[in-house]
Amino acid sequence: MTTSNVMREITPLTPSDCFTIFSRVKKKFDFPLHYHDEYELNLIINAKGAKRVVGGHIEVIEEVELALIGPNLYHAWFTHQCQSEDITEVTIQFHKDLFDEKFLKRNQLSFVKSMLERSQRGISFASETIYALKDRIMQLDKKSGFDSVLELLSILHDLSISRNMKMLSDPSFTNEKFYYNSRRIEKVFEHMNINYNKQITLAEVAKIANMPEASFSRFIKKRTGKTFIDSLNEIRLGHASRMLIDSTTTVAEIAYKCGFNNISNFNRIFKRKKMCIPKEFRETYTGNRVFI
Repeated sequence: MTTSNVMREITPLTPSDCFTIFSRVKKKFDFPLHYHDEYELNLIINAKGAKRVVGGHIEVIEEVELALIGPNLYHAWFTHQCQSEDITEVTIQFHKDLFDEKFLKRNQLSFVKSMLERSQRGISFASETIYALKDRIMQLDKKSGFDSVLELLSILHDLSISRNMKMLSDPSFTNEKFYYNSRRIEKVFEHMNINYNKQITLAEVAKIANMPEASFSRFIKKRTGKTFIDSLNEIRLGHASRMLIDSTTTVAEIAYKCGFNNISNFNRIFKRKKMCIPKEFRETYTGNRVFI
């Protein structure tokens, strides 16, 4: 399977528009896995039990859901176990060049810039953030012209300074560079990303960081919030997810190609992180793709 098996959506946004918004009430999710050039902010209410797929990440959603999806990132929502007959969905799409680089470099926009960069992996927002902003998002289509653009920018700013936002897909799934404001950590992640298919030891990466092992262990945990082994597994799982989608290679072969020493270990770590086993993950993608 190649990435072209995922549908590329041509959005109704014209080059002369700043953004488009459409809102609907529906009984089920029926749009297939897709991607597009634009940013997308998606608010979903009353769809507990539906399944969200973003990049290499799959999760069952709660009663309220708000996600920001970056350009060309696979995404879809599926009905799954959702029983509701009354799902509300509000989708806002805006051009990836709506805010140009120079504008985003201004101090007052640093939070928005950081959020847009993170959205390359997909972001889901905390429920308290959603409840604070959902009425404004739902009322956005009542505003027009310049007021609507100001309100969108204000909503994006409030989202960018909100607490507990969660990045969804693994960086290695989207081939994203690792930024940790630490050259030592970045060199280590670069090394792990190139050599994920080989055995990598703590001693080896501590040497790259030019630190004793115990100090490096504390340092990586403090900087990334994860242990060395968790970070390495996350990189391996990102590559494995991509292979499960883009190839017909067996699950066992993918496990070994991604540096896992046995299939049961791979299945266990995959399930803990992705809430499903590799076979189910592959079926979620292949069962719902659209050929174009």
